[in-house]
Amino acid sequence: MVSAGLVRSRLVAHPLTLARAFYACYYGASACLMPFLAVYYSNLGFSGGQIGVLRGISPVVTLVAAPLWSALADVTRRHKLLWLIAMAGSWGAALALASTSSYGLLVAIVVAHAFMGAPVMPLADSAVIGLLGERTDLYGTQRLWGAVGWGLSGLVIGFVTERFGLVWSFVGYLALMACGGLLVAMVPSTRQVARQRSNYGRDVHRLLSNPAWLAFLASSLCGGLYLTIEMNFLMLYMASLGAGESLMGIALVVSTLGELPVWALAPYLLRRLGSRGLLAVALLSGSVQGMAFSLVTTPWQILPIQLLHGLAFSAAWTAGVAYVARLAPEGTQATAQGLYGGVMMGLAAAFGAIVGGRLFDQVGGAMTFRLAAVAPLVALGLLWLGTRRQTH
Repeated sequence: MVSAGLVRSRLVAHPLTLARAFYACYYGASACLMPFLAVYYSNLGFSGGQIGVLRGISPVVTLVAAPLWSALADVTRRHKLLWLIAMAGSWGAALALASTSSYGLLVAIVVAHAFMGAPVMPLADSAVIGLLGERTDLYGTQRLWGAVGWGLSGLVIGFVTERFGLVWSFVGYLALMACGGLLVAMVPSTRQVARQRSNYGRDVHRLLSNPAWLAFLASSLCGGLYLTIEMNFLMLYMASLGAGESLMGIALVVSTLGELPVWALAPYLLRRLGSRGLLAVALLSGSVQGMAFSLVTTPWQILPIQLLHGLAFSAAWTAGVAYVARLAPEGTQATAQGLYGGVMMGLAAAFGAIVGGRLFDQVGGAMTFRLAAVAPLVALGLLWLGTRRQTH
């Protein structure tokens, strides 16, 4: 007879395959557009300060929108429908973004794009966590395919845009996002546990009053500042050193090579180090990477340093998602993931984008990364203090 566990694994395998393909498409789309937006805005004639504002708007909107959408999904239990709406809205806003060069209009479009895109990853991660059941440590092996999509797209789009123009970064984004939307439509809705509506508010209050949760968010805020500067301004820094779009694309591929082993080894790393230990490794790696960036003299020297991105970003996100899944009360998974995303991709990203833009204008790229390298060390201190408080 076929065991119940084997039947369940076969039933879950196909949805997880769709989820892995979605990660590949979504992050492939992101690689086509997000790293090149600062260069795109610069080509439109905007200053570093204006670019910082445009890059800073999205995180501010995400800070509010991600928890809002995610809470709505938990309350209504219509996770998949809202996921589809968010994907469609992101696609339409990106199309509008490519069609205007007016700063004022761009601000409005960036707000719309951020609002629609904010819940995509919290809802995706929540769905995958639901499909994995008790094996949440396997999240990294699913998310690994996002890194594959990012790296392949980064390699291709770098050469394409250098030859045919940055408009092709939008073309790549729109095509892959359309594929991602079709995959979302095919992913079956995960069962939501039937709960009394009145329990939701109580459970959210229990989460928000948990000292371990608050310490984790504070550390994520500081650690996210560095990651924002790295992701938003590395391409602009490379351009200031004389790099072309092809080399920028290669840099994205190298960062992916650094991510792949981290995602693949995530179950082992979480078992050996725990979520806090893995977060500490990620924060130290980010600080080392930022300092190393500040010391380069040619853009080619950035490539080997990009290998640290795997630990600085992938390890942090792996540990973060697993930690959120463990702390969130039943029925609040999407809300908790949305709050985590709101802090990392919202609040931290807003400060990082605006401060990074100002620093880039005033002190240059090298000093910007040198100063940014301090933020992960502050985050590490907060993580340590939170751990000490829990053990006393």
